[in-house]
Amino acid sequence: MTNDLPEMRASDVERERIAERLRDAVAEGRLDMDEFEQRLDATFKARTRGELEPLVRDLPAPGGAAAAPVAAPAGGGADWSRRIGRPATSKGAFAFWGGFGRKGTWTIGRRFTAVVLQAGGEIDLRDANFEDRDVVIRCIAIMGGVQITVPPDMEVDVRGFGLMGGFAEAGSVEAEITPGSPRVTITGFALMGGVGVERKLRKAEKQRLKEARRRERLEKDERGGARGELE
Repeated sequence: MTNDLPEMRASDVERERIAERLRDAVAEGRLDMDEFEQRLDATFKARTRGELEPLVRDLPAPGGAAAAPVAAPAGGGADWSRRIGRPATSKGAFAFWGGFGRKGTWTIGRRFTAVVLQAGGEIDLRDANFEDRDVVIRCIAIMGGVQITVPPDMEVDVRGFGLMGGFAEAGSVEAEITPGSPRVTITGFALMGGVGVERKLRKAEKQRLKEARRRERLEKDERGGARGELE
């Protein structure tokens, strides 16, 4: 991207080039998900080159030494070595007639206890960091529930039991455990309540898939337009 003719109308190719730099930046940890989504939205709304340039002004230039990509597992998996061994920001949660949430970028302690009494709780580990590679989450749900969301590439062992309630593991995507993944054990009990464990894609990976589908549609439309002109 250059600063030449900032008033010049931006093309789809230029917008996609900026979007790719933003995707690289979020994968490297230079942008958090909120910043990434805001800038990506602004990218595809931009009409001129001058509107695009500020969106990547504080990011390394493509191919620069500072922009060397960090190796990551195939399929958009996490670079676990950079996310394990952080100081814990939370080691437990409690809710009574209400709820709690742990999601986004946070660091779970090696021992985490969640207690809900006629309440609900949400624990999302897709973008979390980990105090230790081995993490134990102990859930106690009494007439309430705890929902735990994990990415497809994380090793998870569910051992809890329920009395007039239950522990259940499900997911819209299949497990694909990657090397170096944290080992998360989910245990505890549910009394007239439940603890659910679900595997879901990370927001960044969902965004990549969405962008890939959008590019496919654009390419299909362009091919269709070219055929129409030839006819």
